[in-house]
Amino acid sequence: MSSSPLATYAQLGLRQLHDQDPELYDLLEREHRRQSETLAMIAASSVAPASVTACEGTVLGNVTTEGYPGARFHAGCEVVDEVERLAVRRAKAAFGARYANVQPHSGSTANQAVMFSLLRPGDVLLGMELSAGGHLTHGSRASVSGNYFTSIGYGTDASGWIDMDEVERLSKEHRPRLIVCGASAYPREIDFVRFRAIADEVGAFLLADISHISGLVAAGLHPSPVDVAHVTTTSTYKQLYGPRGGLILMGRGADTPVPGSRRTLAETLQSAVFPYVQGTPQLQAVAAKSRALALVAQPAFQELARRIVSGATALAAALSAAGYHVLTGGTDNHMVLIDVSRKGLTGLVAEQALESCGIIVNKNKIPDDPHGPRVTSGLRLGTNHLAARGMDTDAVRECAALVDRVLSSVRATDTRTWHLDEPIRSQARADVTSLCARYPLPDLPLEAIV
Repeated sequence: MSSSPLATYAQLGLRQLHDQDPELYDLLEREHRRQSETLAMIAASSVAPASVTACEGTVLGNVTTEGYPGARFHAGCEVVDEVERLAVRRAKAAFGARYANVQPHSGSTANQAVMFSLLRPGDVLLGMELSAGGHLTHGSRASVSGNYFTSIGYGTDASGWIDMDEVERLSKEHRPRLIVCGASAYPREIDFVRFRAIADEVGAFLLADISHISGLVAAGLHPSPVDVAHVTTTSTYKQLYGPRGGLILMGRGADTPVPGSRRTLAETLQSAVFPYVQGTPQLQAVAAKSRALALVAQPAFQELARRIVSGATALAAALSAAGYHVLTGGTDNHMVLIDVSRKGLTGLVAEQALESCGIIVNKNKIPDDPHGPRVTSGLRLGTNHLAARGMDTDAVRECAALVDRVLSSVRATDTRTWHLDEPIRSQARADVTSLCARYPLPDLPLEAIV
């Protein structure tokens, strides 16, 4: 393999980068080391295996391929057509789908393709409020989705669970053309069946965005919406351990006629991605998606998914035992949301203090949060990265203890500034480094290749 044209090309590229652009190479090497030596507890990402990232550095990016396999607008696509067909087959197999589009550049683009093909300007869109745990593309005023359409938001109850009675009431009141279920900060199982029943009652399409939980769905650890919702979307980097990109999936609803059109949902979404929303696909990313989906089909991914869930359960329990208010009282997926205001901190202060010790989390708004999105009162933690390192529940509890040690030692001077004694910071950083060494990321440093 080392003498194959593909391997030679990859090795040559790294050597040229190292020799001819040391400034950029050094930045890439520093980032690689940062990821290896810090404890990432970020819910919105995972760590792609080396074979996935290798696909993105291949010559596929040199091919212009507007259109779909067998119907391109350019010549020279014989091989890349097979690459895309393989990715489609693997996406269908991973999720039990009848239709899959692997071209979306992101989960956001996938959502836009669905919305802009099924809705008209001013149509009513019902989605989860950003402040309650929804996503920008689900109708937030900061997104085109909340400006181009009439956006109505549903939220959570006092315990932090999706208020399905409110979803039903708002649906009957506003008669949306599209209902979006799925979230970016929600730790509990989503009732796709009830969402579909509500959508059917008011004559709406149902879009399920599973970007955060797609790995658990593929592993059978969370109910799948593929045969329940009209359309399902996901990003491929959050929990599929793939590249930056998105997927559009459909099950039994693929052949559903679109009212006012002679086309089915599958035909509508196919033309929505190209040419309506996107042009040329990123075929190197399509290949990387294909590789990630092949790994999803392996038994090892089932074990990885189980570690994600068991780790999150252990994390929530450990933080709760340490006195933190865990939203909804626990978790059903990879995500744990905590209210740090009861510890006298803001999300921003907690995020920065933890990062200074090598623990990477993100601040997050919580229900009835008095602070804006740049400060917040909460933290969102996740176990995708911890599971990739092979951490069991005992190791995750060590992570929780590190988090608690740092946050219990921080002294906030206001909503944005804080102090942490240097001996505490140094010891926490050393313990993080030791833990990361015991559970290394499953790849090699760049210098081993160069």
